[in-house]
Amino acid sequence: MSEEKVQSDYIFDTASDEEAAKFRLSPHLINLMSEEPFFSALIRQIRREKTNQIPTAGVTCIEGSLALYWNPKFLASLSSDEIKGLIKHECYHLIFKHCTARKQTPHQMWNMATDLAINSLIAERLLPEGGLIPGKALNGLDKITDPNQYAAWKRLSELIRGFPKNKNSEWYMAQLMDDEELQEAMDKLPKNASGGVGCGMPGMDDHDGWGEGLSEEEKAKLENEIKEAVARAGKEADRSNSWGTVSQETRKLIRKTYENKVDWKNVLTSFVGRRQRAKKSSTHRRINRKYPYIHPGKKIGHQANLAVYIDQSGSISDRDIEMFTGTLMGLAKNVTFTFYNFDTRVDERSKQVWKKGKKSIQIKRTVCGGTCFDCVEDHFRKNLDTFDGYITLTDGCAAKPKPCKLRRCWVLLPGYKLYFQADKTDVVVQMD
Repeated sequence: MSEEKVQSDYIFDTASDEEAAKFRLSPHLINLMSEEPFFSALIRQIRREKTNQIPTAGVTCIEGSLALYWNPKFLASLSSDEIKGLIKHECYHLIFKHCTARKQTPHQMWNMATDLAINSLIAERLLPEGGLIPGKALNGLDKITDPNQYAAWKRLSELIRGFPKNKNSEWYMAQLMDDEELQEAMDKLPKNASGGVGCGMPGMDDHDGWGEGLSEEEKAKLENEIKEAVARAGKEADRSNSWGTVSQETRKLIRKTYENKVDWKNVLTSFVGRRQRAKKSSTHRRINRKYPYIHPGKKIGHQANLAVYIDQSGSISDRDIEMFTGTLMGLAKNVTFTFYNFDTRVDERSKQVWKKGKKSIQIKRTVCGGTCFDCVEDHFRKNLDTFDGYITLTDGCAAKPKPCKLRRCWVLLPGYKLYFQADKTDVVVQMD
């Protein structure tokens, strides 16, 4: 991509060629050491490349290694505070695994969703012009002349102006993807070579093409590299007791990256994947091996249907449910999920079915009593012909139920444990 083409893709004013030539990133990185020691320790481990190939800045993976790419015309137009905010923003993408384990498609929507989540954590005065901030309309709409582009960003602006802060990226992604007006407007925009939207959208960073062309082994190696870099920066901040503006909640998350715990999402993914069953049907398009051309052959497909029971006791927060359902959203490729609320009974009226291609669901409270796991097992046994297994999201605070007829998975909230010894055939997932 030429420099001229790149610069036209960014709607805000950038510095002149002379200002860009004089700009140096090093002084800003030095100041970061005293003001934000954790972010400084993390960014020092990442290769930094000046380029005109992207309009703003972004962490990405090039040839199997991490790099921060930055456009000198863009950074030269920012204040010292805004450069600090930009670096923090890029570090948060790595900390929260937005470009690796949690990555979703389409890329453009996921980039916006992750920006909304991250910018909830950074003071607005530190964010460059064009940053997406929940609760605030977009800047720069008056600078967009193309009617299709204007329609898309106007609708986006209306949406994020109504968004609350401090939701996770999966929540923002679901809201963006569920809005038909926004999707219709985005569909009218031209696609670039990488499949993203070439649109001159308001924005402060870019992560297009992350991990494209990498083998599974290379992706695993890259994820491990990010984990180790975050862990080293966290340990350094702990030793000096200097975390800067990193919140206590984020510090706990970072510390867990170097405790070598099993990723609960991987355990849940494994359980869901193993519950697929063969579905047989007769078809004359396949030759019957035993009675060729006499009887029809068999067609075998694989599709699982899992029941998901949501504990409605007071310890289950809306944020916990969002994280849980957001994880399941990425597993709905070959699995249908049927959701129910329960307390001492299963609420049949709360039933919601979620399969590939369907919009995200919203779990609303419908019951509020105590907790009984036997009612869940009884409900599942009545529906053995429908479901291949079930998942229970809970705090574990109830008596042990009768054994499961098939297999079940317990997903426990952070800080909670089952009040009983799980059966050997049960899978226990501990959220963090």
